[in-house]
Amino acid sequence: MAVRGSERGLVRMLVTILALIVVLGCGGGPAAGQPADAPAARWTALHDGPGAYPEVRVERGVEITMSDGVVLKADVYRPADAAGVIEQKPLPTIVSLTPYSKLMTGLIEQAAAIPGLQATAVDIVRRLNLSATPISGFGDLMQALDGGMIQTMLGVDRKLIGGGYTVVVADVRGTGLSQGKWNTLGAREQLDTREVIEWAAQQPWSNGRIGMSGGSYSGINQLRAAEDAPAALQAIFPVEPGSDLMRDVVAPGGGVGTTFLPMWLNSVNQLKFVPDVASMADGTFDWTWFRDRLADPTTNFDLLAQALLTPSLSNMPPALDGALDDTSAFREAIMGHPEKVTVPTFVYGGWHDIFANSATKLYEQIPLPAGHKQLVVGDTYHANPGAGTGVPGAPPRLDVLQRAWFDKWLKDIDSGVDDFGPVTVKQQGGSWITLPEFPMPGVTHRRVYLSAAPSGSTEDSLHDGSLSAAGPAGSENLTVAPGLSNMCSRDAAQGSAGMAAALDTCAKDSRIAERNALTFTSAPLTEQTVISGPINVRLNTVHDSTDGFWNVTVNDVAPDGTSTVLTTGQLTTSMRAIDERRSARSVNGDLTAPFNPLTLDHLLPVVPGTPTAIDVAIIPTQAVLAPGHRLRIDVFAGNAPKALPFRPMLNATGLEPQHLRLDPADPSFVNLPTDRPIP
Repeated sequence: MAVRGSERGLVRMLVTILALIVVLGCGGGPAAGQPADAPAARWTALHDGPGAYPEVRVERGVEITMSDGVVLKADVYRPADAAGVIEQKPLPTIVSLTPYSKLMTGLIEQAAAIPGLQATAVDIVRRLNLSATPISGFGDLMQALDGGMIQTMLGVDRKLIGGGYTVVVADVRGTGLSQGKWNTLGAREQLDTREVIEWAAQQPWSNGRIGMSGGSYSGINQLRAAEDAPAALQAIFPVEPGSDLMRDVVAPGGGVGTTFLPMWLNSVNQLKFVPDVASMADGTFDWTWFRDRLADPTTNFDLLAQALLTPSLSNMPPALDGALDDTSAFREAIMGHPEKVTVPTFVYGGWHDIFANSATKLYEQIPLPAGHKQLVVGDTYHANPGAGTGVPGAPPRLDVLQRAWFDKWLKDIDSGVDDFGPVTVKQQGGSWITLPEFPMPGVTHRRVYLSAAPSGSTEDSLHDGSLSAAGPAGSENLTVAPGLSNMCSRDAAQGSAGMAAALDTCAKDSRIAERNALTFTSAPLTEQTVISGPINVRLNTVHDSTDGFWNVTVNDVAPDGTSTVLTTGQLTTSMRAIDERRSARSVNGDLTAPFNPLTLDHLLPVVPGTPTAIDVAIIPTQAVLAPGHRLRIDVFAGNAPKALPFRPMLNATGLEPQHLRLDPADPSFVNLPTDRPIP
């Protein structure tokens, strides 16, 4: 049914504000430059062409009662003919659960439906070319709006509905208009997801075949539902999901996400107080909803506050104690189990997404054959998934891929999407490539040593050191102190979900950040060199206090000196313990992917003045370095504003200078997965 009368004023006002922004993302068009019979072109033509159902009808505020009596609120989008008559035949159904309020989803969907606006807005995006300007990063963010982001991550794809699907968007318990307290990814919320799936499968408008869609939090919910999935759930399409959230975004390496977490928690906790305006006018206001909101107004802010304000490890408050205990309900809630996923899964991730740590690991750990699982990774942040797709040489847009995926697994249409990929990645520094697996075949982990000898490649860094296949000739201590140069960095852009990526001088060039970094740079490469997979950086450290915090980036340095961060990692020194069962090593015994437990019972003491070796896990990546370019490792004593250590560990560092010991007997090095040696 249409929006109730008393809501129309609010809807019109917000739609006016949102329409232009949102509709930019609802673009279409053929996959230019591809043969007309190519699968990508066929999928695009099918998705963007006239569907069987030209209209969409929405039933808003549908109540779904959970087994404990809590009522979730959902909107149900159903296809209709040109006269507005809703299709009565049972259809496959797509379920999405969001903590960001289905009200926002509804406003976005209405904006996308405004006649005549879509084509003009899409044309503006396609003509926007900022590549030669200092804000080309802003253009990169805008590209996502023509890459299917809105339809697959934030809103409802009207074209998908027109192709014969029903869509259900429900507010997660304790958020939006749903009752209850927000049980962030916890056991009760996971049970809710399954109950919503079962409810949808039993409705007369559903044929019992359920898929799931959505991005970020909604993508995580999909993966959790797909673990030992209920029979009705037959395919998922998560965009930028996380899995091991402790290492993705909560506190990777023991560094609390001080940029993203406050921004995210504030958004969810504010949106959950937006009321059902119509019910306030017609006397049906949900007072249970109101009481639930008053009982839990600032979910999870207690944990964030305790992580940043608790001065010592003695007498820790409960929330912080749970965050540092991997057997707690909190840690269990934020730890996914992709090894239990049982339904066809198509994952989109980004090399600089907040969940970049999980993207390739999800594909590796899901126990399904290629074709039943697919992976696309773009050179993107959390804010611009799909940027760079739908153009010659690139994969189709995300909404096109999603339609082909659901047609295959929910309608048994032989679309050929199961032959796509299975791993399609944008090589940083290069083009899109298709791989049979990740890491790509043919790469070998090799040691590349850090040396104090000058590389002659920069005058901007705190110390210009070198990288080489041979170890350092002599011993030397280099010192770096905590600072704020990382405020202008790709790490800051990643931590802000991409919002700070508009300024190229920060996100695309690390030379400002490197003014407070130790840099170690190779000689110019004589051949094209590919990096593919996880990276470990071994540092031989010395501290003046009883703890430290290290941040390391792996960079591609162009002949003109531009230093572009390819990937990153960080570690609190006292959290350096390694769980060998969950770590990986190369043939020579060096760690390639260290796994730090990040718990109180695994803390290791730091003795001031004593050399302490740490292994910093670097997010897996795929990149190609051109001849004449150099490889660089940047070493920082901190990573503000993206992250800070838990307050007790931060206090223990005293914000003292930290030292890197370069010793032939106990060298510092990067264990790098490449297709040829670094000279």
